[in-house]
Amino acid sequence: MPDEPCQCPDCQRFYREHDRLIRECPTLRQQQELNWAALQSFRTLAGRVLEDLQKHQAAAPPAQRQAESGPASRDPEAPRSRDAAAAGSAGAGSATADAGSGGDRSSDALQQAIADLENINAHLFSIEALMERVFDVRVPEEVEQKFRELAGELAPDPLNADRLRLNRLLHQTPDLPERNP
Repeated sequence: MPDEPCQCPDCQRFYREHDRLIRECPTLRQQQELNWAALQSFRTLAGRVLEDLQKHQAAAPPAQRQAESGPASRDPEAPRSRDAAAAGSAGAGSATADAGSGGDRSSDALQQAIADLENINAHLFSIEALMERVFDVRVPEEVEQKFRELAGELAPDPLNADRLRLNRLLHQTPDLPERNP
């Protein structure tokens, strides 16, 4: 296991965001509020996109809707669960890929996106139920102070004068010894 953190751009962006969130929200209460707001904004946006896609699908011509929803939708007795809809769209996707029709592929992609967003919304609802329990926790001010102290250690301010000076010295030092595992 490497001692150094990954240096790829995605990981670096994650580390910066991680540290920023710790610096800006260094208490339990602030972290609870931040996570609750992020969860709610995710649910709101995903729900609105799902609603819009479903309206778009409902406004499609009946023949296209029937092709989009697959053979299960033609049978009024067929069960309509999220998994059945996803399986139906996956089956329709393989059939249309063989036919080579670009329009069918895009409608299959739309149907799959709707099924995926339904699953995401169901998961977000479950997470919200768990977060309600986390959000109810309150700690004494001494514990909140401990959060603040450790936040400073976990995510020091990158613009701190001492840290900037240390970084400058580090970058000016030629031939730093390499670590051999």
